[in-house]
Amino acid sequence: MHYLTISFSHKNSTMEIREKLSYPDDEDMHGCLQKLNSCGTINEALLISTCNRMEVFCSCSDLVSATQHIFTMLSERSEISIEELEGRADVFDDSSSIHHLFSVAASLDSMVIGETQIAGQLKDAFRFSYDNNYCSKKIARAVKSAFKCAAKVRNVTDISSKPVSMASVAVAQLKSLLNDLTGKKALVIGVGEMSEITAKHLLANGADVYIMNRTKHKADALAQITGAKSIEMTQLRSAINEFEILFTATSAHDPIITDAIIEPCDFDRYWFDLALPRDIKYNKGERINLYVIDDLKSIVNENMGLREESAREAHSIIGRGVVEFFESLSTLDIEPMIKQIYQKAYKDAKIEATRVIENGYIPRGYEEQVHKMAQQVLKRFLHDMTYKMRAEASEESNDTITSAMRFMIEKNKG
Repeated sequence: MHYLTISFSHKNSTMEIREKLSYPDDEDMHGCLQKLNSCGTINEALLISTCNRMEVFCSCSDLVSATQHIFTMLSERSEISIEELEGRADVFDDSSSIHHLFSVAASLDSMVIGETQIAGQLKDAFRFSYDNNYCSKKIARAVKSAFKCAAKVRNVTDISSKPVSMASVAVAQLKSLLNDLTGKKALVIGVGEMSEITAKHLLANGADVYIMNRTKHKADALAQITGAKSIEMTQLRSAINEFEILFTATSAHDPIITDAIIEPCDFDRYWFDLALPRDIKYNKGERINLYVIDDLKSIVNENMGLREESAREAHSIIGRGVVEFFESLSTLDIEPMIKQIYQKAYKDAKIEATRVIENGYIPRGYEEQVHKMAQQVLKRFLHDMTYKMRAEASEESNDTITSAMRFMIEKNKG
């Protein structure tokens, strides 16, 4: 069994590429995971699709076959050639795949190092896959270990001492442009975590915030939680031409703001599109200052510099975590074999003890003692051997040992 990750992120792909590869809603996620698991060599799959990354994480029996299947599937969806996808993607297998997963969970691979959203996004992605039977114990074990490692990173380092997110970075960029947000009207479209964080940061800086969403009661709920106001989606056209500040973070497949509803204004507008696929598509002009995710890198780079020392310490923790994960995997592989060995030995001991009694070699009154003695002899004989098997489980020779034991067990079944 192997672990495999194919990753497209802000590190290797433009927004246009990530947009074409994104899976914005549950229906898309179902379709992707079904196609992944239709491959005979992929037995479990997990899909992470956020504004900064689209990654497939799976367990498989053959790395080459699984990799080819994934690239073919993604090429058909995105209409991007397999050659280009292969040239862009970061491909990780086995220990490097687990290392990458741990890094993602600890937010070390994020555009904003230490950001707070990725853990929730990874948890949601896993829960979706697990609850719909697209993944099981192999991926569950890896994800559980990833969260455990991420918690250790947070506890040992100060990488998340000042929680940040793409939303907080976007608001920080807005503040650098306007200096003072007090009393300025801001529209937040969408009701997900990104929108909630954005609304809270805007309100904390004195803005007059309105929440808009296709489902009105969800907008009302978020407005109540944050202390903002809600506004009907039918007022989108008038709002974008009246409000100075706009943040969008929806899961819409197509842009919700286009040239058709944008009107000229006699003031500057500051728009932040935090969605992928993007919510805003328009021709430059109309005194609109548009910022998308990849435009926020200047603040992000500053953030990385401030957290560099913590990141180095975090990577050391992750390195040790990966070693511990594979050691635990090796033990899990060996334990069922040891159990089978004991079961087979006890079964044969019972057969032999019964034969001895039935042939009259030992009086029937001693039957119970004979069975106990046979089991004790086997326990003593197997103890040292199984102890060494467990000790060797974490060594490089483990694959050879487990393969040999598996062969012997299969040969002696029956």
